[in-house]
Amino acid sequence: MRLNSLALRLFATSAAWTLLALPLAGYIIYALYRDDVQLSFDAQLKKLLTQITIDSMSTMGDEPVNPPNLYEPLFEVTQSGWYWQIRPIDGAPGRTLVSPSLATATLPSPYDRKFPTDDTGTRWMNVPGPTGTTIRILEFIDSPGHDPEKTKYSIIVAGPMDWFEETVAKFRARLTSALALVGLGLLAVTVFQVRFGLLPLRRIERGLASIRSGQVERLEGQLPAEIEPLQTELNALIESNQDIIDRARTQVGNLAHALKTPLAVITNEAREDKSAFGSKVTEQAHLMRDQISHYLDRARIAARTNTIGRVTPVETIAEPLVRALERIHREKGISIDYTVQPGAKFQGEKQDLEEMLGNLLDNACKWGQARVYLTAVVNNPDTTARRKLKITVEDDGPGLSPEQRAKIGKRGLRLDETKPGSGLGLSIVADLAASYRGRLRLDASEHGGLKAIVELPAA
Repeated sequence: MRLNSLALRLFATSAAWTLLALPLAGYIIYALYRDDVQLSFDAQLKKLLTQITIDSMSTMGDEPVNPPNLYEPLFEVTQSGWYWQIRPIDGAPGRTLVSPSLATATLPSPYDRKFPTDDTGTRWMNVPGPTGTTIRILEFIDSPGHDPEKTKYSIIVAGPMDWFEETVAKFRARLTSALALVGLGLLAVTVFQVRFGLLPLRRIERGLASIRSGQVERLEGQLPAEIEPLQTELNALIESNQDIIDRARTQVGNLAHALKTPLAVITNEAREDKSAFGSKVTEQAHLMRDQISHYLDRARIAARTNTIGRVTPVETIAEPLVRALERIHREKGISIDYTVQPGAKFQGEKQDLEEMLGNLLDNACKWGQARVYLTAVVNNPDTTARRKLKITVEDDGPGLSPEQRAKIGKRGLRLDETKPGSGLGLSIVADLAASYRGRLRLDASEHGGLKAIVELPAA
């Protein structure tokens, strides 16, 4: 996933929600479970306190009786954490009763520490127990026979908080593990969902790449209802583009035919007039013809370069040109070394690539001494975005000075008006490259002559 991709945005938002929602849900579940365990633990203490109070205080005497240990077996185990204690309050005389588990220790009284009572008249307190671990104390004040006139006694039941904390900690560990697994599962499902949901966009991308490479002319295939209008509009745009180009070609052709006949008549009439006026008309007529041809060619080029799906393999153009130019310049003994990257394709018309390569190679053969070098490579060959075809033609001739190369690059300069050796035909290459949003650069070659570099869109 790239940083600016829809897939990353969808995944990031879903992952952020998952990472936020799961801990929040876990905290709520944990808090509810802790409260539930706390209530259950407190209910157990209340039950034990009620039983001990009834068994010890339901007597007609003035002192409580020793309750039977039938409620919790751990009351019999020394320092088990489960204790009960009965003793008089406010220093009043009376017997003190304790569970066997308490042995010789005593429990502090919430009453003595001024803890308030709850709505049932009991007091709660968490304190360190006889072994140093925290215990939870529940206390109730009552009198033997439930007679308020008799001595009041503090009846205490205590249970270990470490049992409570251990129970909650085990649940927290299990809950954390379960939510972590759920989170990983949700993230995996999110990745699958994003990839599966965006799969039609990948099909559109491949379809556009096929149109761009000239393999097909339309976006085909069944797409989801949300994307189907995009397919329809893209196909309509492609057809509209082709119609506009066809009309432009027709109009250019009509204009060419409409102007050629009047110009031919003017030229013929002016030639018959031997005066200075006739010569001037003839000269201007030739100039008009050249200008019309030049701008009609440029219009033709512009129409072709806007055509979607025109692709030309470089090697099929380069090899015949190399062989033909070697035969043409056989008397000079020119040899052309060429290297074309396998699969290199030009995103444009075959005629335009032939014209550019032909002018570059012909110029190099004219001014080279013995050898000409041609290379064609594509940068970023593994991606379809911003691919460039780089064509380099070098020779071992006299070359050009930096000043001459700078003049050649200026707009409006006709290279056939420069001094010999400046590279006739390079203006055509520059115009064609610019029409494809490419460019022509001139530099000094390591072989001694001129290096011409053309960058063009690659398919």
